[in-house]
Amino acid sequence: MARPKAREPEFFDAELADLPRAARWREWMLRVETAIFAAPSPVPREMLARLVGKDCRLDALIEDLKTELRGRPYDLVCVAGGWQLRTKPRFAGAVRVAHAGELRDAGAPELTPAELLAVTAIAYLQPATRGEISRLAGKEISRDVIGVLKRHGLIDASLRAPEPGAPFAYVTTAKFLEVFGLGSLRELPDIERLEDEGLLQKPQEDIELDGALGLGAGDPLFDGNFECDETNLG
Repeated sequence: MARPKAREPEFFDAELADLPRAARWREWMLRVETAIFAAPSPVPREMLARLVGKDCRLDALIEDLKTELRGRPYDLVCVAGGWQLRTKPRFAGAVRVAHAGELRDAGAPELTPAELLAVTAIAYLQPATRGEISRLAGKEISRDVIGVLKRHGLIDASLRAPEPGAPFAYVTTAKFLEVFGLGSLRELPDIERLEDEGLLQKPQEDIELDGALGLGAGDPLFDGNFECDETNLG
């Protein structure tokens, strides 16, 4: 029995050379917005580049799109090395009411001060063993804390450290960047400032790391007010 003929890939006209310049730019903007809107996670720059012509200045196009969306209830932001649409904080209540019970696994998980302290230490030291994390934190970080961070997908065990017992060394994940609204690890606050302010040395009940990791007073799930450095996108 003959095999069914493979389906030919659909032709996609990225150049749009037949359109006037203004119409071509507008169509590229709509394509980029559509791709970002439909994606469940941040869309990397190289993926967006496939949607536009080779002569398109993608950075300028994204800036035009961000300007156009200023009056909308969401912003176009750079997180985890890609672009994503995020609801503005002032509309968080409306989203919660409309989708009550559906957002349990979305956005930033609720972390204890010890868990925030641990993930902060990992972000700066990575790859880091539990012992190294504890030393930077100034207190013992338990295996239970590490387990919680792994279950939330914020960290992962990258390798075994070359030291007695060969303990696991941990790194942060792309979800960590997405949850805390960071384009890349280069956007982390300066560690010396955190140490000077005592954020890595305070007792557990006094630690306030939300600000240190870039979280505002609003719910991180809906906070889209982050600056994007396009150089982080490749």
